[in-house]
Amino acid sequence: MALNLIDHFWVFGDVTVYQVLKGIIKKKYGQDACNVGDEGGFAPNIQDNREGLILLVDAIEKAGYTGKVKIGMDVAASEFLTKDGLYDLDFKEQPNDGSKKLTAQALGDLYKEFVRDFPIVSIEDPYDQDDWSAWASLQAGINAQIVGDDLLVTNPKKIKEAIKTKACNALLLKVLSPRIL
Repeated sequence: MALNLIDHFWVFGDVTVYQVLKGIIKKKYGQDACNVGDEGGFAPNIQDNREGLILLVDAIEKAGYTGKVKIGMDVAASEFLTKDGLYDLDFKEQPNDGSKKLTAQALGDLYKEFVRDFPIVSIEDPYDQDDWSAWASLQAGINAQIVGDDLLVTNPKKIKEAIKTKACNALLLKVLSPRIL
């Protein structure tokens, strides 16, 4: 019976939140913001990450799933690490004034705020794959699943290092990866 309820939730709950989110985005940002990217995500012209999380929480609430649906973020922070070792939250705007560049510590503080203020239970790739100390620092100070995908790349040596340094508490296992076959 529990399995049927879970299947029912995933089929209907997920679609319901997605459709409600689409409606919210269309109303606030217009039809063009409802175009879907490669992985099925919307791309409204939001001004900051907090605004995006508020949209998600509004959709969860309006769909009737408050307390039942949680948020997982795939940050892919390696994509916005600068040559000077900072994380540029405005990396898609080039050139930019650098005002949204954060140290690893400041980015960790932002993640902690998000976990405190929103129903976030999982953060994937919160830092660059070579920023091991930042990973370990975040893992020690946050109540969320920290997923190492780019960090670990299903590489047994990197997984051992992550266990040793307590860099993350979850991994994305790619079963057909040649590294484990």
